Amino acid sequence: MAAGVLAMAAVVLASNILVQYPINDWLTWGAMSYPIAYLVSDLINRGHGPVPARRVAWVGFAVAVAASLWLAPARIALASGTAFILSQLFDISVFHRLRQGRWWRAPLVATVLAAILDTFVFWSIAFAGGDDPWFTWALGDLGVKLAIGLLLLLPFRLMTWRSVH
Repeated sequence: MAAGVLAMAAVVLASNILVQYPINDWLTWGAMSYPIAYLVSDLINRGHGPVPARRVAWVGFAVAVAASLWLAPARIALASGTAFILSQLFDISVFHRLRQGRWWRAPLVATVLAAILDTFVFWSIAFAGGDDPWFTWALGDLGVKLAIGLLLLLPFRLMTWRSVH
């Protein structure tokens, strides 16, 4: 589980730093890395179940928030930590409920719903009320999360091929 915790913490920390750098009025660099957190949760959930997946999410959350408080503004660290733990626990729960269906259903539905939750929570805490175009960044962020989440179905399938067959 140490690899999962490190991967989770690295993804969140990188995303917290990258979200501070806009690409344009619709997107920041943070949207590119964050969907990997759902892949990590879903792989652990598929291979070991929801209890270890939640444990990795909580430890990854603690490590990432501690590091983010040092490397990112406090508002971003708070927004990220709140959005991360809520969306990860939601992702794990939805995935677990759908795990017996077709191989793609659990990771796809869990990622889509968790990405919506994460986006709403993060952007409304981190940037609402400021002068930045945070609402359009949130929409762009969600679009990228959903697109990358869809693309990550292939590595999910490849990494879980043996456990499915």
